[in-house]
Amino acid sequence: MPLALLPYPEIDPVLIHLGPLAVRWYALAYIAGLLLGWWFIVLMLRQKSLWTNPPFGGRPPATADDIGDLVVWATFGVIVGGRLGWVLFYGVALCSVSPGQGMCVGLPGDFISHPIRIIAAWDGGMSFHGGLIGMAVALWLFCRRRKLMLFALGDLVASVAPIGLFFGRIANFINGELWGKPADVPWAMIFPRAGDVPRHPSQLYEAALEGIVLFIVLQAGLRTFRWHERPGLMTGVFFLLYGCFRAFVEIFREPDAPFWGPISMGQALSFPMFAVAAFFLWYALGRKPVAQAGA
Repeated sequence: MPLALLPYPEIDPVLIHLGPLAVRWYALAYIAGLLLGWWFIVLMLRQKSLWTNPPFGGRPPATADDIGDLVVWATFGVIVGGRLGWVLFYGVALCSVSPGQGMCVGLPGDFISHPIRIIAAWDGGMSFHGGLIGMAVALWLFCRRRKLMLFALGDLVASVAPIGLFFGRIANFINGELWGKPADVPWAMIFPRAGDVPRHPSQLYEAALEGIVLFIVLQAGLRTFRWHERPGLMTGVFFLLYGCFRAFVEIFREPDAPFWGPISMGQALSFPMFAVAAFFLWYALGRKPVAQAGA
């Protein structure tokens, strides 16, 4: 196998030490995703042309203050959901199938003998799918409390979610984790913790597809095709494309441990997203536009 043609840029996962506190790129990725997502949603709410047609009638689905408060709820939901999702999906489900392999050494038994591992996110271990569930629960509770349109606000959140996905995958790359399978492509890299074998930089594949491409598609859908005027449509497209992109990149990504034959845990968790996408698309496209109601 030829040597990797692209050198891996060894960047310290810790940006700076502030006394005993280590500021990590991974934590900054979460902060950047949440704050930039908040900023972008506020910009969209201020664009009056987006809200002139039904079902909005000139009134955006939320205010800037609502979004500022939602960021707090979303932060809690993403962190708690992301960690519990990793514990359940990977630490329990995956490691019950592949005990002692890869990241599964000591798991899931250690969750009982050393329960501190359940919350030890500082040692690594966050699940996007778990974070997504946590975010969805937080959004539902927030909209219920504020009496806001759940699907309309959910579409706005879905439209900016790729920002967080992009930064998260870049942080994975900086950490030198979640690397790809051995490869002989010209852009293969040797990751320090993965031996001396050139591998796919699968983190960058995910950053490009789940981050950049998905963001462009959703923004084009909102601004050009006005998908947001059918509440639930943008959320459905998000689930559909993310599931497709994640399942595709898993072909090139080294699995944490064997799960079910050729199917990785990442792919298995993506399949239910197609069912969720089908529900939102059915809901959005199966209803007449508000302007046509009663016609």
